[in-house]
Amino acid sequence: MSNAQNEKTYRVNTVAFYNLENLFDPVNDPEKYDEASPIMEMAESLREEVYAKKLTNMAKVIAKIGADVTGHPPAVLGVCEVENRRVLEDLLNESTLVNEDYGIVHFDSPDKRGIDVALLYKKSIFRPINTSSHELLIYDQDDPEKRVYTRDQLLVTGLLDGDKIHFIVNHWPSRSGGEARSRFKREKAAALNKKIIDSLQAEDPYAKIITMGDLNDGPYNTSVKEVLGAKAEKEEVKLKGLYNPMENMQKKGIGTIAYRDSWDLFDQMILSQPLLDDDYSSYRYYKAGVYNPQYLANPRGRYKGYPYRSFSDGGFSGGYSDHFPVYVYLVKEVRK
Repeated sequence: MSNAQNEKTYRVNTVAFYNLENLFDPVNDPEKYDEASPIMEMAESLREEVYAKKLTNMAKVIAKIGADVTGHPPAVLGVCEVENRRVLEDLLNESTLVNEDYGIVHFDSPDKRGIDVALLYKKSIFRPINTSSHELLIYDQDDPEKRVYTRDQLLVTGLLDGDKIHFIVNHWPSRSGGEARSRFKREKAAALNKKIIDSLQAEDPYAKIITMGDLNDGPYNTSVKEVLGAKAEKEEVKLKGLYNPMENMQKKGIGTIAYRDSWDLFDQMILSQPLLDDDYSSYRYYKAGVYNPQYLANPRGRYKGYPYRSFSDGGFSGGYSDHFPVYVYLVKEVRK
């Protein structure tokens, strides 16, 4: 990326997030409730073959996110709906990714379905300094003694090409039981996310932070708009504030998931104010997007045009995920 008029050259890197839709291995884990996963509900003779196809499909997508601009897959990628570290290692050993030399940050979550979040990073571009997993404590509204087990939030601080950036990976509680009845869970998740962000900003008001994930809420919901306080317009974001580039996309009808012929944008990338500055001597936000090429859309049937998911009607559909990935480009000037 260059500007011939003043001969400035910029380095571009992609930071992305992808819900991998039930990336479970084909082995029953007695310590997890993985028997309810789509792959474990299949005949045992089919599991290895389906698992191999699922990995190939996921790797194919990851390899292409942002590559048309940067020339390589994402420098940093948050993922969710992964069972364990093994599935991440198998994913990164796929032929389309094995030479990219990705590292993994992963902690086991107490989620009742046994699914976790993780961060993948290109070792040649990003170097983690600190990693931590933050527990989300939620209790049933009807039974205050009963804990609702869900995903932890993952914080990874590191150097992206020498620039210190903090990444938070989220997978907030689902809308199971209905949006209104489950709303308090996502607002609790947002409060934990805000607490993590506040702690980073208390140490450094100019901290560069990207919080990303499947929030199971849109940019317009209370959890994002009020609890996190994310703004739709860059000009409105003050120091210690947050910018959500996905909100205006959602208003234009762009989405990452489809349900009952309606699109929504649950997968989001939210940035702290210092990433919005015009000084490109270090990494700044350039652009956000939803990665939704035609091959990721269902080609036929009643769900034509929806994200082409991996599993449907009790079997492997040949697709990818029920979510489209999202990404941001970060750019900085290269000094000559």
